[in-house]
Parts: sequence; structure tokens; C-alpha cells
Amino acid sequence: MSGPVTSIPPNALKAALRENRRQIGLWSSLCSNVVAEVLAYAGYDWIVVDTEHAPSDTVDVLSQLQGLATGSAEPVVRVAWNDAVLMKRLLDIGARSLLVPFVQSAEEAKAAVAATRYPPHGIRGVSVSHRANRFGRVPNYLHTAQEQICVLVQMETRTALAALEDIAAVDGIDGVFIGPSDLAADFGHLGNAAHPEVQAAIADACARAKAVGKPIGILAPVEADARRYFEMGFTYVAIGSDVGILSAGSTNLVARMREAIGEPKIRVAV
Repeated sequence: MSGPVTSIPPNALKAALRENRRQIGLWSSLCSNVVAEVLAYAGYDWIVVDTEHAPSDTVDVLSQLQGLATGSAEPVVRVAWNDAVLMKRLLDIGARSLLVPFVQSAEEAKAAVAATRYPPHGIRGVSVSHRANRFGRVPNYLHTAQEQICVLVQMETRTALAALEDIAAVDGIDGVFIGPSDLAADFGHLGNAAHPEVQAAIADACARAKAVGKPIGILAPVEADARRYFEMGFTYVAIGSDVGILSAGSTNLVARMREAIGEPKIRVAV
């Protein structure tokens, strides 16, 4: 007869980034616990549960974390903003790897870290019984929680890239992450992350992150781009999304069948 669960497993993503081991990820924006559970067994190292550009609230995230719990991937919750209240609620329901968008400076990076630490090291609000500490069953959780919390910050503008070394040097930042779409927009190339100017900035950021020993990640929905980013030196790369898989797979399947039975292809309105 087994006893109560009184510990939490190590954060495999945090450990892998510390050891500079490449990690393959996927973006999840469909806000579904069923989709999360399907993805959990696919073999990814990390899966982003998005709340910035997906309509997930805290209850939705909770159900997705439950769906991912039995798989091998570390859930990474992208918070809607660098907000201590949002982060506190996500941490309490069991998120322990957070991706914080639009971090522009070392000061903003410090604020993100502080939101994940209990006093005196930060400002995380204290609850003694929640899902993250197995509802009060994990001894000394308040003093050890930060050891398994992974803080990743998104750099999405030229201002952020200029401060890369300062942001990377902040104690508690486990990795930096390039947001290619917003970066392209900031460079004046909205919707064109493949523009040479944007790609040159991404390559420069990768080289600079490597020079200071900080893991750097990126989202790359195109497989060829993902391969190139890994070769470039990126440590963790999201190689697609659940939306992209469903959209492309469903469109291509019906197109192939229409071709097979001799029907004309249907033009899809966008």
C-alpha cells in the first residue's frame, strides 16, 4: 500500500537547459485538455500552454496541465504578461516553467524572477495548500520551490536584443527566447520573419547568448527553419503548433482526396 505523494519530480527542462542539451518543443493554443493529453505522449521535451495569444484562463490552463501530467514533456506556460498576479495564480496551480513575453530590460527580467520567488527573495504570494505543493503535502515547499521553477523570457524587439547580455545576467533567468513575429514587426517587416534583416538579428542574438553561456530558444513552425536554428546553436526550439498541425493536416487530407476522386480543389477564403 503506497502512501501520499510528498514530493515533486525534478524539472527536466530546467536541468537540460543548464546542461545545454537540445530540447524539442511544441506550441499548444487549442485550449483543450484532450489535445494536451494527446500531445503528452508524442515525445516532445517541452510543450507551451499559451495564454498570451490563446483564450485560456487559469481554469483552462489547469485542465491542460492535468492532461500533460502523465506525459514526458515539461509544460511551459506562456503568461499573458509580465504580471506578478497572473504568475502567482499559474504557479499555484502547478505551472513551474513560465515563458514571460515582451521583456525589454534587466529590470523587467528581475521583476519576472521576483514573481516566482517567495519572500525574502521575491514577492510571490504565499498559500500553504495548492496543487503545486500537492495540496500541502510537500514538506519545505516554501523554501525549495524555486529550485524547480524555470523562468524563460521573450525578447521581441530591437530594444530587448540590445539588452540581451544584461537580461541574460539576471539571477534566476534560465533562458532567453526569441519571438520572431514580433521581432519582425519591430524591424518594420510585419509578417515576414524570414526577412534577411530579421534573420541576421536572430543569428546575432544566438551568438551573443552562446557567448555569455545562456540557453536561447525560438519558435520555428517551418521544419527547415527549426533544423537551421538548432544548427545555429539554439538550445530549445518549438518546431510547430497544435493549430498548425490540425490546420495543415486537415486541409491537405481533403485536398488529396478531392484530387484522388477527380474533383477540383476548393479555394479557401482567408
